[in-house]
Amino acid sequence: MKELSRLAEAVQASTTMAIDAMFKQMKADGIDVIGFGAGEPDFDTPENIKAAGTAAIAQNMTRYTPAAGTPALRQAVCDRMKEDCGLSYHPNQVIVTSGAKHTVYIALRALVNPGDEVILPAPFWVSYYELIKMVGGVPVIVTATEAEHFKLTAEKLEAAVTPKTKALILNNPCNPTGMMYNRQELQAIADVCVKHDIYVLDDEIYYGLCYDGAEFVSLPTLGAEIHDLCILINGVSKSYAMTGWRIGYACANDRIAKVMANFLSHSTGSPCTISQQAALEALSGDQSQVGVMRAAFEERRDYIVRRMNAIPRVSCIRPEGAFYVMMNLEELIGKTLHGVEIKNADDFADVFLKQGLVAVVPCTGFGAPHFVRWSYATSMENIKEGLDRLERFLAE
Repeated sequence: MKELSRLAEAVQASTTMAIDAMFKQMKADGIDVIGFGAGEPDFDTPENIKAAGTAAIAQNMTRYTPAAGTPALRQAVCDRMKEDCGLSYHPNQVIVTSGAKHTVYIALRALVNPGDEVILPAPFWVSYYELIKMVGGVPVIVTATEAEHFKLTAEKLEAAVTPKTKALILNNPCNPTGMMYNRQELQAIADVCVKHDIYVLDDEIYYGLCYDGAEFVSLPTLGAEIHDLCILINGVSKSYAMTGWRIGYACANDRIAKVMANFLSHSTGSPCTISQQAALEALSGDQSQVGVMRAAFEERRDYIVRRMNAIPRVSCIRPEGAFYVMMNLEELIGKTLHGVEIKNADDFADVFLKQGLVAVVPCTGFGAPHFVRWSYATSMENIKEGLDRLERFLAE
């Protein structure tokens, strides 16, 4: 047989899959395990949004839409971005896709030629790395340390730029770290990108989940030049508890938006029509439930950070957004827990699940091999029990 696509064969399965598969099997076997891996809100989709989806079915809104999304939804994206972030786009600059991950892929398809370098700050969401490779790009990893609050600095960005640099992926607030860039930090990054003509895939999917009353600053608001270089990545999954509805969107300049729309038209076509109607209600309807969810996440964050930092040999810094916390394992590396030498996060996650009955996400595949990610998109009851188990696990 002839060889398969080299690009396709080079794509690796998610490094988190082994732990997730073990967790699900243990749960199916009736074992009392608790999972902290979920990258989705544990809340139900708000009733008004579900009603809009149901109404779409009843009204036979079940046919194709334009490949880039319905005009009404694209206008709603413009209106929401203007109201929430102070951004100005027109509907032809909006591309609606089958989820934010899909949006990132289409954006990379629009920008990257084989051999182009894409700068990726670490820790990073595990799929970014593979998505860059899937389009023939070269990931250039720039590590941001915990002492730097896991945030890329302008100096590190400048040092990573080469003649082959095409784009930067910036996730703000960030998965897996929960950290958020302030205006000054973003301006410094924007200046480097403008100086070197670097596109920015600006993933702001968690922008609705920022805590402590902090100001969220959207990168494209920092001037006309950086606005033109940005592909804004967003969607309804996180702020509106709509992960399974699969609606993401991008906002970009006319040229990029047209290329992305053309690519969509020959690949997936339009996203689900029913989901688009639900997303229209999410963006244009009552926004009160966003605040309710945000307040609950903030309460959970405060608890998990306080408890985790009170447990010997582990620690974390306080996340500013999203719903993740990075637990530092540095004091455990090289030690033996329950008969297992802990060489990295994978080892810890494996034995913690088997012996502690708690599933967390090892960040080896996120560019942070001495950390594990806990999601607090779960009940306070689970959070308390999970941390109790951590305390017992480390004490034994």
